[in-house]
Amino acid sequence: LYDKNKTELISASGWKEDVKIPSSVTSIGAHAFGGCSGLTSIKIPLSVRSIGYGAFKECSGLTSIKIPSGVTSIGDHAFEDCIGLTNIEISSSVISIGNEAFKGCNGLTSIKIPSGVTSIGDGAFEDCRGLTNIEIPSSVRSIGNEAFKGCNGLTSIKIPSGVTSIGDHAFDRCSGLTSIKIPSSVRSIGKGTFWGCDGLTNIEISATVTSIGYGAFSDCENLTSIEISSGVTSIGDHAFYLCRGLTSIEIPSSVTSIGESFFWL
Repeated sequence: LYDKNKTELISASGWKEDVKIPSSVTSIGAHAFGGCSGLTSIKIPLSVRSIGYGAFKECSGLTSIKIPSGVTSIGDHAFEDCIGLTNIEISSSVISIGNEAFKGCNGLTSIKIPSGVTSIGDGAFEDCRGLTNIEIPSSVRSIGNEAFKGCNGLTSIKIPSGVTSIGDHAFDRCSGLTSIKIPSSVRSIGKGTFWGCDGLTNIEISATVTSIGYGAFSDCENLTSIEISSGVTSIGDHAFYLCRGLTSIEIPSSVTSIGESFFWL
């Protein structure tokens, strides 16, 4: 089902075959293929500029997809719960990845985010438990709330130096991470950012960080040491709650506020 000019694909609900989208289409509408579990492959034409809200949500039969050049945005929930998706190629024209765009895509093992992307939406890769590798380009300025929450297969990740904002619970339960470096561009570590990252043994916090939020490193039970930089002025409640591996911690004189149970074992 298309609009009258065949420029927007509005709905293909219930489609159970491979699909060929005509080259007149410039946008794939909200929920266009939502729930088409029998869909196994699709070719998105070069004419397409945007992929809408939930466009391929719960298309569990899809195994691979290529986002063509020309597409600038991947909508919220666009590929959420595409559990069969093992390969995706994102064009360099994409500049934004929407909220929960790939949430629950357990089959993905690696993904390369193109160099034009400036923001990774809330929950964009949440619960992508098969993800072992991801490249975040230097163009990214913000990582959304819960962006990689539950990605317990990730063993390492490099946060680029241009990132100024890391959302709450961004790496919550990324239990495979063993070390992480917070770049100098970051000013605050949000609520629950590394909550439950029980594989973490080392973390380097830049001197530019001024606040460590509620439960930021809570339940990181294998964290043995941490250096809190002299720029930090506040440490939130439960910041290092249940970090049983910590043997020592030095609080700099710059800290004027320490929350409740911040180091409770």
